[in-house]
Amino acid sequence: MKAFFLTLLLVASAVSASRFDLTYPLRLRSDGSETLLEGITCSAWRYATSTNNIRDWKTVPTECEEYIKSYYETHKFQDHSKAVNREAYFYAREIPLAKDGRDVFIFDVDDTVISNLPYYREHGYGTEEYNATEFDTWLEKGEAPALPETIKLYNKLLNLGFKIVFLTERNAGHIKITQQNLRNVGYTTWHKYFYKGSKYTGLTSGQYKEQMRKQLVSAGYRIRGIIGDQWSDLVGEAVGDRTFKLPNALYYI
Repeated sequence: MKAFFLTLLLVASAVSASRFDLTYPLRLRSDGSETLLEGITCSAWRYATSTNNIRDWKTVPTECEEYIKSYYETHKFQDHSKAVNREAYFYAREIPLAKDGRDVFIFDVDDTVISNLPYYREHGYGTEEYNATEFDTWLEKGEAPALPETIKLYNKLLNLGFKIVFLTERNAGHIKITQQNLRNVGYTTWHKYFYKGSKYTGLTSGQYKEQMRKQLVSAGYRIRGIIGDQWSDLVGEAVGDRTFKLPNALYYI
């Protein structure tokens, strides 16, 4: 009898160990839509960049061009953008606004309110190195379309009574064409428009935007929310009450 119970105990121990001590690794594989990239999939790479765990990357890996193309040209990107903008609206509608008109919501411009995707379609969906001359040529066309989910948020915030502030790193030479582009696609009004003047040359994007936000706060404005596609839009001092990060798998600033 003792031998019988000893056998049962050994079998139970073996079964218990087999549940937790797996002797084989889970294997990544490509199913035709997911390319392997140094041991991870392109979707894992995009997720790691979106969460700011992979930083300072210069280009989309060439192996991931088709994945990024699919991400932007199907419903995936807009679904993710919708989730962020919807949450921003749910948050904003609960804020009791003061009567002094100094409750503001800050929007970045490039790939937050208007999209540079038409440019990146012609440049490998981010796999090509940044070319300032070619990108400026694209900006001067003033043809960037509105991001559909962001313009919905913009209109809802206006209806709620928020003052809209555009904070862009575009320079003084692009003011006229950018503002006309914004109006052409439906962003017809704003309270303030900040651009990167020559005196801010040498500052990083994050440093420049931090200074502009500090100016707003010093002038008595309350930053209720910020929405941008880059982490540099959302970090530093004077970030207000809450920030919202839109997806951008095309470039990193």
